[in-house]
Amino acid sequence: MQPTSGEAKPGVSSLNRRPRILVVDDDRLVQDSLSRLLGAQNYEAMTAGGGQQALAAVERMQFDVVLLDLNMPGMSGVDVLGELARRGVATPVIVVSGDNAIDSAVSALRNGAADFIRKPYKPEELLKRIDNTLSNHQLERENGQIQQRLQQSEKWHRFLVNTSPDFIYTLDNEGRFSFVNDRVESLLGFVRSELVGRHFSEIIHEEDLFRAEHVFNERRADTRASRNVELRLKCKDGQQRPRVMNGRYRTVEVTATGMYEFPESRFDNRFVGTYGVVKDISDRKQAEETVHYQTYHDLLTGLPNRAKFRDHLGRALVHGKRKQQALSVMILDLDNFRVVNDSLGHGVGDELLIHIAARLRQCLADDDILARLGGDEFAVLLPDAASRLEATVVGHKLIESLNTPLRIKGHELFITASIGASFAPEDGAVADTLIRQTEIAMYQAKAQGGCRVQHWQPAMQEAFSGRIQMESDLRRALASDEFVLFYQPQVDAMTGAIKGFEALVRWWHPERGIVLPDAFVPLAEETGVVVPMGEWILRQAAAQQALWRKSGLPPVRVSVNISPRQLETADFVGSVLRALEANQLEPGAIELEITENVLMRDVESNAAKLAQLVEAGVRLAVDDFGTGYSSLKYLNRFPIHTLKIDRAFVKDSELDGMSIANAIVGMARNLNLNVIAEGVESIAQLELLRSLQCSEVQGYLFGMPMSAQEATRLLQEQLHGGEELATAG
Repeated sequence: MQPTSGEAKPGVSSLNRRPRILVVDDDRLVQDSLSRLLGAQNYEAMTAGGGQQALAAVERMQFDVVLLDLNMPGMSGVDVLGELARRGVATPVIVVSGDNAIDSAVSALRNGAADFIRKPYKPEELLKRIDNTLSNHQLERENGQIQQRLQQSEKWHRFLVNTSPDFIYTLDNEGRFSFVNDRVESLLGFVRSELVGRHFSEIIHEEDLFRAEHVFNERRADTRASRNVELRLKCKDGQQRPRVMNGRYRTVEVTATGMYEFPESRFDNRFVGTYGVVKDISDRKQAEETVHYQTYHDLLTGLPNRAKFRDHLGRALVHGKRKQQALSVMILDLDNFRVVNDSLGHGVGDELLIHIAARLRQCLADDDILARLGGDEFAVLLPDAASRLEATVVGHKLIESLNTPLRIKGHELFITASIGASFAPEDGAVADTLIRQTEIAMYQAKAQGGCRVQHWQPAMQEAFSGRIQMESDLRRALASDEFVLFYQPQVDAMTGAIKGFEALVRWWHPERGIVLPDAFVPLAEETGVVVPMGEWILRQAAAQQALWRKSGLPPVRVSVNISPRQLETADFVGSVLRALEANQLEPGAIELEITENVLMRDVESNAAKLAQLVEAGVRLAVDDFGTGYSSLKYLNRFPIHTLKIDRAFVKDSELDGMSIANAIVGMARNLNLNVIAEGVESIAQLELLRSLQCSEVQGYLFGMPMSAQEATRLLQEQLHGGEELATAG
């Protein structure tokens, strides 16, 4: 086979190359003549001497036209046509044959030939037939490509529609579904066939039907069409739908546009239906409702919170003014609830609050409002209270509901409550004012011993203002350097030698003078001031210890009280070690005192922190031992060095023969712990403690808390062989 070259023939096809033609004929002269003729017309001609060569050539390269002779030895032209068809070769074939029988032409065309031309032929006619065949084939190819693209586009469109996260639909001009995508099944529980032909109103929530009539079945188009209109769609009955809102419907946003036929005249357009996209926003709505609920409700008890209670109270005041009705506000605070949290943990405390909320709710009428303001503080609104007496009766009923002990996680708990009450409009008609006054009355009830109802009285304002002023002064005291440390000696019970000092904070108030810890430490604990104050005490005690060491005085330890809130800070361990390092002290120079209830408060975290300090060399003591809950159960969890017997057991020692103190000393001896008895005020108490082999004692018999200068003088006297403290009484 020999190709014939030449320039590209313009206008024959859209190919980027010259049309390639295969001449198949067993006559060599015919091959040569056709090759010259085609080459002269800028076709690329190749030849094959028989059917097998033709099929081999078609396998190797693409041809645009095949000129095929019918009568060839071995494999006829009809056989070639059949094989090309079997192999799926789409190249058009023009049969060029000397057979004049009509049957030959019909057979060739039936077997797939694009054209038939008889020999002899005029060159012009052959070229015209070739050009027509090329043009027709090019048109067929382009139409096929267009059809293929349309089919692919439709396939992609259906894929996008059916895999869309949105419910896509079309309605006919009567509002019936003519198409729905697959998303409808996961959204509403309907299969597609169940909705097609049904009216859209069948899946609309009854309360939304009016809006849906103008939105779901939209007739407007372009910019006037509906966009993102919120509706509710009903789920299929009996389906286990995901729980959203109440599980019976979905909240969606609908975007819809009208569909029209546009004939030649734009005035003759005809409405044929609606196309819409439905976006599921149930999760978003549920999240919004959850946020709204959390904003206005207490998550532990499910009760309204302070913001919601204030809203209820505001609306009740407006209603009461309009109807000339009185109302009462009460605030209830649990007495000594912190002891439960500190001793038994927050898990028990939270469970207790849930049970208390349930009991309180049972005491109230349906129209009454119960809220949790925070912590262990609850509020009650009696919107129809006729008198203070009626409010008092309800208040006592609430207190009595707590008389029966609660059993929480194996613990039997007895809880009392203090209640403050105010009456509107006599005590005020502004929500915030009533709440503030009621809280003041509640604080007054607690100050009177708790477990009572106290109504607001104007005289209470002054006392409460004094508390507010003290809190303000306390926050300023640290920056103003108004705190000072006093030191109470801890001595050897047998020899009277000073073994250490307990550092005790005092507040040197610029107007009140010396303020003792009982008057401000509880407030400092409540407000959080105790944390920076505790860090200051650590640094000050360490600095004083370092000064004694540098002065060559006898080595003694300094004990520092640690509050629960201080221990729970993230940097507690670092603050202790920094205080020691800054004063170049060995860790054993400082002993940290924790109260017994700290042993049960956040056990895992506190135990880890204290273990870290003990590993560094810091000593630990348990203060007021024997006054807490189940402390022996947790004692082995903490690396304790010292137990301090509470002063209450020492004070009663002369009456009960020191039985409790004896038990504590014996237990400490078995655990190889140091024991310090607090509150020793008489020789008789000292002798009893000596008989029990108590290690150390502390109390007024050996010295009241004293200034750093006085403590220094005592150490100097001990250094120079002065009188022993044990003989001071």
